[in-house]
This record gives sequence, C-alpha cells and structure tokens, in this order.
Amino acid sequence: MSKKMTNFLTSPIVIKFLYRFIRIYASTFRLTVENEKPWMNHVDSGGRVLLCCWHQQFFSFIRYFKTYSRYNPSLMISKSKDGEMIAGVAELTGWITARGSSSKGGISALKNMIQNLKANGLGAHIVDGPKGPAGIVKKGCIYLARDADAMIVPMYAIAKKAWYFKSWDRFFLPKPFSKVIIRYGDMIKAPENDDNGFIEKHRKHLEDTMRPALYHAG
Repeated sequence: MSKKMTNFLTSPIVIKFLYRFIRIYASTFRLTVENEKPWMNHVDSGGRVLLCCWHQQFFSFIRYFKTYSRYNPSLMISKSKDGEMIAGVAELTGWITARGSSSKGGISALKNMIQNLKANGLGAHIVDGPKGPAGIVKKGCIYLARDADAMIVPMYAIAKKAWYFKSWDRFFLPKPFSKVIIRYGDMIKAPENDDNGFIEKHRKHLEDTMRPALYHAG
C-alpha cells in the first residue's frame, strides 16, 4: 500500500466515518450483556479492573464500550497502521489509548497503561494481540494487572451468526441483526510478586479460563 493511501486511510475524516459506520452497524445487533454488575460495582467503590478479551472478538465490543467512557478507561493498541485506525476509533469512543505492543514500544505503552489504570480504575487489554498466536495469553496483561493492583475480568463476545475471516485469529464479524452476547467472567486476582513461576501460573490460569470461548482455535 502506498504512503499516500495509508495517510488517507488514517486521516481524521476516514476514522470519523469508520467510527460512525461501526456504531450504525453494531446498533443492529440484538445485544445481551451478562455479569457486568459485579466488576462495575468494584470500580465504582474505588477498585481497579482490567478487562481482557481475545483479538478475534473485539469488534463486538466497540459500540458498547462507549458505555464506559465516563471512567476515562485505557486500552493498549499497537503502533501499526491498522492500529492507527483502531486507536482513532477507540478515542472517539472515549477511551485513552497507549500505543505499543510486544514487538514495538511495549514498555512505554505498558507504563502508560499502568498510570492510567491507577488513576481512572478501568482498562482493557487484548491478551493475544496484535499478531498472536491465537489462543495464547501473553504475560503482559498479568504484569499490567499486578502493577496497577487491578482485578482481571475476562470478557467474551458470542454471535449467533457471524462471518469468519481467514486471519491468524479467525477474526469474526457478527452479521447484521444477529443475536450478540457480551459476557463477563468472574474477577480474578492478579499475582502480588515477581516470581516467574507465579506469573506463569496466573497466565496459564487466565488462558485456560478464556480459551473455551475462543472460536476455531485449532
């Protein structure tokens, strides 16, 4: 893709159009939200929560995430050109973005996420993004939750009818007017020390908890 085309696709006018399109498209979903109240009560009482999802499922959350804009929540997004578009949409939704990933700018982004999460009480993290492998939770979310003293809350999107892409994660797009369920898991306490074995134990527990909801993991 040419630089000119890339600049056009990441321009404010295109990002605003994409944001409005997503909101209109997702408004057709017959949406049900489950088990949201426990973790929201925790945040409202002064606690901190890190919402964790699979890359495959994040489209289904975009419109509904506007609900949480009053918390000034934060989200880590890669520095790629695709990430530029996603970050623009997220910011229009009311989220603060920390730009970086495990391959580029990850340390500074993680520090920004910790700072924002401590200040505002709510953040979200794509546990296997931006490039996978699918179904493998990376340790970053465990370190993030631990250092911000936040509870981990797995979140899932389930669509009755959807299109699946031939991407590394089998990314899915719910079809218009499909029944879509956003389901939150129970809160999970993050580890309190730096021991690698302890960190890995928590990472594996989160992976085992979340993986059954991953479609076509292989």
